Amino acid sequence: MSTYVYGITASTHPALPEGMDGVGTPPRKVRILKEGDLAAVVSDAPEGLRPKRKDLLAHQNVLSEAGAAGCVLPMRFGSVATDDKSVTDVLAERADHYKERLGALDGRVEYNIKANHVEEAVLHHVMAENQQIRALAEANRKAGGGSYEAKIQLGEMVAAAVQAREAEDARALRSVLEPQAEAVSVGPESTGWLANVSFLVGRDAAEEFLAAVERARAELPHLEVRVNGPLPPYSFVEPGPAEPAGAAAGGGAGTGAG
Repeated sequence: MSTYVYGITASTHPALPEGMDGVGTPPRKVRILKEGDLAAVVSDAPEGLRPKRKDLLAHQNVLSEAGAAGCVLPMRFGSVATDDKSVTDVLAERADHYKERLGALDGRVEYNIKANHVEEAVLHHVMAENQQIRALAEANRKAGGGSYEAKIQLGEMVAAAVQAREAEDARALRSVLEPQAEAVSVGPESTGWLANVSFLVGRDAAEEFLAAVERARAELPHLEVRVNGPLPPYSFVEPGPAEPAGAAAGGGAGTGAG
């Protein structure tokens, strides 16, 4: 029977609620595997697991319950090992690494920040800042819309200016938020977002971090900034005793959130 892995914690971690349900239909019972100073929160792995909302929420709920009692290194949704022994073997092999990570991440959470441009606002900025674009747009207007070639040229110029602005605004956003975080992890590029960044934040510094988000929104009003968190620190934990067997969401959205 394959083993589904939710997270890794210390063997001294307080017990989870008895009879806690995990992923699967019917839900598999959550249990603890201990190896030396470490433990893995696991259940039997259901066959054909897919990232459906019910199972994504079950994965998140197990981690939330475990994390409420102490530090847990979260595995991403769909992490499956061959069997229980393969889990405990890796706990033993990588004990120093996992103990270091548990110490480094204790008392810390992840906030995933995504941002994109408010289209009308960024176009206004681009037109205001680029005299060449303004001149061509005005020439096209006076020519009743301009030739096909002139329209293509204008479109290419605007697209290039917007792309440059995206990179500039991503840097500006990070410059406001990074001082409030202990670590930063840049997520994969995704359509529609100019920034997809996860920040590791101490629980006692969460208010300051969220205040910095509001400052960024005020300083960059042409951005739409979305906050997802607090989350378990998915983006700051290496893959553990399992290879993802299914969809493993990236950019701090370890259960498909955000």
